[in-house]
Amino acid sequence: MRYQWTSVVWLIGRLFLAQIFLLSGAMKALNWSQTAESMAGKGMVAVPFFLFMAIVVELGGGLSVLLGYKTRLGALALALFLIPVTLVFHPFWAYQGEAMQNQMQHFLKNLTIMGGLWTLVAVGAGQLALDALTPRSVRRPQWAPGSGSQPALH
Repeated sequence: MRYQWTSVVWLIGRLFLAQIFLLSGAMKALNWSQTAESMAGKGMVAVPFFLFMAIVVELGGGLSVLLGYKTRLGALALALFLIPVTLVFHPFWAYQGEAMQNQMQHFLKNLTIMGGLWTLVAVGAGQLALDALTPRSVRRPQWAPGSGSQPALH
């Protein structure tokens, strides 16, 4: 089967987007104690529970995006996960000088990642994905990047 170049680019975008969550989830699992200590230092309660859930969301959502399986659900979970993570771990407004700039960059990086995730929620994984092999792919949006038509504005 021949795919349009946009399908390949869409796949590359998913690969790049997934890697940060897969690596972060794996590093949390491999460095449980240090991560738990960092979370406790931010004043979090029930650290073991939230750490376990963070690993599950990052690895599960990352694999979902990477493989293009239940992509919209995985991307939605990751986008929602990033909201409290960004607010708790990158409150740039609480810093000054260079530390503020550093935290603001991390805050804005997370917003940028959320933008990519919300895009996946809106349009799905594309043709080069496990989602495209299932009968549920019939529910794909009528507009997709590279389809030649524009979305209907209601």
